[in-house]
Amino acid sequence: MYELDEDEVILCCSSKYEQKYYLNDEFEGLPQGVKDELKIMCVLYTEDVGGVLVMKFDRDGNLQFEVSCDEGDLLFDEIGSVLKIKQYQETKKELLEALEMYFKVFYLGEEYDTGD
Repeated sequence: MYELDEDEVILCCSSKYEQKYYLNDEFEGLPQGVKDELKIMCVLYTEDVGGVLVMKFDRDGNLQFEVSCDEGDLLFDEIGSVLKIKQYQETKKELLEALEMYFKVFYLGEEYDTGD
C-alpha cells in the first residue's frame, strides 16, 4: 500500500507556456501505450486551449483535471477548456476508469472487484 503524503498525487501535466510535458516517475510502470496516450491528451489539450493541464488523483483515487492559466493570457480558451475535458471524459472513459482502478489497487491498497 502506498502512503499518501499529500491530498493529491499528480499523474501528469503539460504546459503551453514552457512547452513541456511531465509524467510522474511513480507511474513509469504503466504500459507504454497508456503513457503515450496520456502524453497525447495533455499536449493536444495545451496546444488547442493553452494554459496548464494537470491530471491528478485525489485521496479517494478519483482522477481529476486541473486547469490554470497565466492571469494576462488572453489567448487561453476557457470555453474550449471545458469542452475539451468533457470530450476526454467521454471518448477516453475506459482509459480514465482503468487509471483510477490502477491507482486504487496499487497505491491505495483497495481490493480489485471483478464483479463476479
